[in-house]
Amino acid sequence: MAGYGTGALMPLVLVPIVGAEPVVPIISLSALLTNTGRVAAFRHLVDLRRANIVLISAVPTCVIGAWGYTRLSGRGALIVIGTMLVATVPLRRLMRRRGLALSNRGLAAAAFGWGPLAGGTVGAGIILLSLLMAAGLEGAAVVATDAVVSIGIGLAKFATFGLAGVVTAQVITVALLIGVMAFPGAFLAKRLVDRLPLHVHTAMLDAVVIGGGAVMIVNAVAN
Repeated sequence: MAGYGTGALMPLVLVPIVGAEPVVPIISLSALLTNTGRVAAFRHLVDLRRANIVLISAVPTCVIGAWGYTRLSGRGALIVIGTMLVATVPLRRLMRRRGLALSNRGLAAAAFGWGPLAGGTVGAGIILLSLLMAAGLEGAAVVATDAVVSIGIGLAKFATFGLAGVVTAQVITVALLIGVMAFPGAFLAKRLVDRLPLHVHTAMLDAVVIGGGAVMIVNAVAN
């Protein structure tokens, strides 16, 4: 509905179907297709300079985070994913409330710290949106630039997961299914993003993300 948020919402569907362990690899691969759709829909608004700053700073630490994820058990992966989903909402609101403003150097430093979250969890893209807005991007330019960054991060994560041996036939099949089905959604999102009030979408996304993340944590602890 807004051109972003896939990484935060898809785990709520995938975990009950495939379990927690393959969720991050699946989303990493499917994101290559979904974000390609976003880049195609918003290509004239991409800020390549800031996208390159983020990628150069975040890819090395992203690889470390992705490798760390492969060492987790099923319960550990469930707790990490759930905790990250719940944490993204207050983190984003805190950054917005404090009026965070980032220079290019500040954006690079923040991206370096964001890299492990992007590599080892899902939903970290919501934090990236806040960082890009703090760096001066607005509106659809945030969505477009985030898509370019997400493609680069997705390639780094997928390569790491491949080397770690966690990219199975199930991961590839489910990821391609998601990517192909979601690709046209970026163009629908382009139409809706101008009509859906921002505060309405934000409230909907926050409620689903917090609720779903809490359910994952409870299930991990209970089992």
